[in-house]
Amino acid sequence: MTHRIFVTGAAGFIGSNLVDSLLKTENQVMGIDNFDSFYDRTIKEHNLIEALKNPRYRFTEGDIRDPLFIDDCLTSFRPEIIIHLAAKAGVRPSIIDPQEYFNVNVTGTLNILEAMKKNSINKMIFASSSSVYGNNTKVPFSETDNVDYPISPYAASKKAGELLCHTYHSLYRFDIFCLRFFTVYGSRQRPDLAINKFTRALLKDEQILLYGDGSTSRDYTYIDDIIQGITGSVNNLKGYEIINLGESKTISLINLVSVLEKYTKKKARLKYLPMQDGDVIQTFADISKAKKLINYMPQVDIETGIQNYIKSLEY
Repeated sequence: MTHRIFVTGAAGFIGSNLVDSLLKTENQVMGIDNFDSFYDRTIKEHNLIEALKNPRYRFTEGDIRDPLFIDDCLTSFRPEIIIHLAAKAGVRPSIIDPQEYFNVNVTGTLNILEAMKKNSINKMIFASSSSVYGNNTKVPFSETDNVDYPISPYAASKKAGELLCHTYHSLYRFDIFCLRFFTVYGSRQRPDLAINKFTRALLKDEQILLYGDGSTSRDYTYIDDIIQGITGSVNNLKGYEIINLGESKTISLINLVSVLEKYTKKKARLKYLPMQDGDVIQTFADISKAKKLINYMPQVDIETGIQNYIKSLEY
């Protein structure tokens, strides 16, 4: 079944991979992105190259903080479903500029919900984050766990987005799934993320900075599995749900470096630094709900994913 789908953040890492996947299955897609200066615009422009060749894709540059722009997009395109990925990314930068993060991640989300109401569109998938769990000591993390204790403005903004989504579900019967992504990696990964930074440092024989003693761990999720989870949500979108999308396996930071050494065939030069504010000790997804509701079944383990990622790089 094909759909008319509106994607925010469509030139980014997850967004551009998602658009390519949606176009392969004959959907009509409109994407928007504001080319935020968080990283080089040319990276996002490169992400768009293949999709822009497709006559079923329409792309417009613009900002979710502009309610008139959002309303114009929805009025002209008339989507059935909105996939809202656009956000200010990054835990550490959010501590430096929390106002900007709330303007984009909270007010921007509110603008989209209001435009949906105005245009009688009632289905949305919202990109949330595992960061909402904070330093939760119960593992694996379940959607029923208390997430009232975020430790960064970024995490707080994503929790606020979930709450707004529930409000509009309650008031206007919108069907909304909030997907909590767990450390996504793979082709087109943002340059600020660990796997990208570490791999490029290894390939250039540069020093790798490790924050903490290397024991912190993450549930790394390959981009293809995240896309599978999003498309599964599109096909099962009903009611309001919060759903974890992770691999449901963890690896420590130091063991991640070892895997990268193995597949780059390079030896890391490490420099240990203190843990940074906002960083969590671990993430670990309980994905039983995702398996049940959206037939989610991650396929790519960390070693295979790292091999795929390294092959995708342009040295």
